Amino acid sequence: MKLFINCCVREESRTKRLAQAVMDKLGGGFEELDLYKENIRPLDREYLERRTTLVERGDFTDRMFDHAKQFASAETIVIAAPYWDLSFPSKLKIYFENIYVTGIVTKYGEDGMPHGLCKAAKLYYVTTAGGPYDPAYSYGYVESLAKIHFGISETELIKAEMLDIVGFDAEEILNREISKLWSR
Repeated sequence: MKLFINCCVREESRTKRLAQAVMDKLGGGFEELDLYKENIRPLDREYLERRTTLVERGDFTDRMFDHAKQFASAETIVIAAPYWDLSFPSKLKIYFENIYVTGIVTKYGEDGMPHGLCKAAKLYYVTTAGGPYDPAYSYGYVESLAKIHFGISETELIKAEMLDIVGFDAEEILNREISKLWSR
């Protein structure tokens, strides 16, 4: 299964358009998870206590684990998240909080270190930015999670930046980045 994690709130999202080009290049057939259509909320005390009890029992049958199981079983993952205020939308962070389940996406070895349990061979992180893009607090965070905690050894950043700068042609920039995908 190929998974598309859509964290684009706008209907005419440039990030989603770039992500669609990536998925087309990869052969399509992606299962979409639209984070804005899901009831994904921050972990609160009650939810966290319930989840901890179930994890300690090794009982992953509750629906609260469905997204974690979906993520762990994906063979390819494309995440589309616009660059907002030097990071990504908070909905994506909340998603990561919800899927980070020991026993599904990761386990801790005898050395105390995380060992990923995810099947994905590669994770693509797709973003667009109105100005200059700094990956430190967006792609850098996702790349670290993927490689250190999820066991996804290969990640790739695909971006289009400077889209809202006066005098720059956003459509031309976006089309240039899409064309680069097909020349790889």
